[in-house]
Amino acid sequence: MRKIMYALVLFALATPLLASDDSFAGTWKLNAEKTKYTTGTPSKDVTIVIEEQGDNVQVTATGTYVDGSPLSVKYTIPAKGGMGTVETGDFDGISSKMVGKHTRELRYMKDGKEIRTRRMVLSEDGKTMQSTVKGTNATGTKVSGTDFFDKQ
Repeated sequence: MRKIMYALVLFALATPLLASDDSFAGTWKLNAEKTKYTTGTPSKDVTIVIEEQGDNVQVTATGTYVDGSPLSVKYTIPAKGGMGTVETGDFDGISSKMVGKHTRELRYMKDGKEIRTRRMVLSEDGKTMQSTVKGTNATGTKVSGTDFFDKQ
């Protein structure tokens, strides 16, 4: 009986640790061939690095816009959702919401106004990520489309 109790206690303590793993963590590279936009144009190339930092997730994106200018974004959001902090980007506020283990919704704000949304969905095997965007991009142009990323 004592061994069963120890096993149950160990399982209860380990479960939150397993649940805290962010399935989005890792390095992601844009798959330009699969990426499709109905409005605006996608970036030329993008690499996203998602790192767990305790209860937070830090996201760093670098790459090149279609006009050749550099793309640089860096922000931190709570792993379970909520308001984050922006270090670099065309927005000054961000919030996230976990819809499921494989789906995260992001809202980007500028001067208190929402400028775009993004819904990121991981494949079941965790090797690809689909990111649907709607709103305005860094130049103020309307965008609507889906970016596809491959885990590196």
